Amino acid sequence: MKTTDILRLISLAAIWGASFLFMRMIVPTLGAMPTAFFRVLFGAGGLALILLLMRVRWDFKQKLGAAMMLGVINSGIPFVMFSLAAKVLPAGYSAILNATTPLMGVIIGALLFAERPGLNKILGVLLGIAGVAVLTSTGPVEFNATLLIAAAECMVATACYGLASFLTKKWISAKGGLDSKLVAFGSQLGAVSLLLPFFCYGTLTQPPASWGNNTLWLTLAALGLICTALAYILYFRLIADIGPVKSLTVTFLIPLFGVLWGAVFLHESITLAHLTGGSLIGLAVWLVLRPEKTAHAVK
Repeated sequence: MKTTDILRLISLAAIWGASFLFMRMIVPTLGAMPTAFFRVLFGAGGLALILLLMRVRWDFKQKLGAAMMLGVINSGIPFVMFSLAAKVLPAGYSAILNATTPLMGVIIGALLFAERPGLNKILGVLLGIAGVAVLTSTGPVEFNATLLIAAAECMVATACYGLASFLTKKWISAKGGLDSKLVAFGSQLGAVSLLLPFFCYGTLTQPPASWGNNTLWLTLAALGLICTALAYILYFRLIADIGPVKSLTVTFLIPLFGVLWGAVFLHESITLAHLTGGSLIGLAVWLVLRPEKTAHAVK
């Protein structure tokens, strides 16, 4: 990879790692649903502005509905799940659990899309499960039902990410493709459409005790504009320049930044459980992303 590609990869990991820090800062005041809703709302607004500035033609080629449905699965549900988890889990925990996305992709592929995983992928899934078990059972957060529910919420989010990767190929790529920036914008519209009624109902029936201050809203704007809109642009640019497999190596780096930002800005402790569980999950992701060896026919 070129130096510029490596710098973009590290920047993307730092940005996505910061999203768990920002959620941990916002959720205790606003709650999970408002945090998730304003994230996708700011994300959609930021992407619309980027499309206008880049003068992208708004031609969805009859795929707007598919892009919006992808947004429900790839943004709406996961953002709510991670926001719910942020009530309990430190930012570093959520960032490490987020790294299970490729593992969930293997499981989803085998269960729903008739993809037969090779030995590397099977070992990766088993190691990933072990890593999650170590992190949740031996970490500094008390092991109880609340912790397990929060961890399960993170796993629901990563399962959605894994499912969305297959559906993107089926609904978008296999049908002629679509400008990735339009896919990103359409997906955020779908997430906004999903979360809007829940946000309105929750605000009317049980509004937050406080809507926060200027610092909180600047943090929320950063979550939507930088960690969502800008991150999408960086990610899709990486895919175009270095390919999807190399781009997925960002999965290894996000936990490092998630743990680092949590320790620096929220004074979260870094324990042996972080290192052990994170290392097991990192090894699992490496096995899953590692190309399977194929047997060559003897000529």
